[in-house]
Amino acid sequence: MPLTPPALVTGLDHVQIEAPAGCEAAARALFGGLLGLPEVAKPLALRGRGGVWLALLDGRQVHVSVAPDFGPRVKGHAALRCADLAAVRAHLEACGVPCEADHDTGAPRVFLSDPFGHRLEIVQEAPPPGGPHRDATVCDDSLWKGEKTAR
Repeated sequence: MPLTPPALVTGLDHVQIEAPAGCEAAARALFGGLLGLPEVAKPLALRGRGGVWLALLDGRQVHVSVAPDFGPRVKGHAALRCADLAAVRAHLEACGVPCEADHDTGAPRVFLSDPFGHRLEIVQEAPPPGGPHRDATVCDDSLWKGEKTAR
């Protein structure tokens, strides 16, 4: 039986989202203004490249970076966690940001598009240990109000 090597990777540090030149105001509006993520200073050596870095509450970061040959991702995407998906949906709707509800994985989540055309997922945090599991049979369908849209 082959031996399993020890894990060499300990976690996720950041997610990089590509965007076109001049993306900074739109990135700040979505991630800072709408979603409430604070901006963090980029290292001095990287500031001339454009883009914006934002902090998540768990210490990880979202880096919005300028890509010379930018093209939006419609399948590959970042997934952000939230404590209260119903509150996120209500906030998005109140701000006129369309989102699609989905719970095919058993975890309540929504998909939306960022200002650059990327698909972005926001998923309800997993319950604490000992609580319900991410399983479609225990998913709170009341969050979805009967909605199910194709992706």
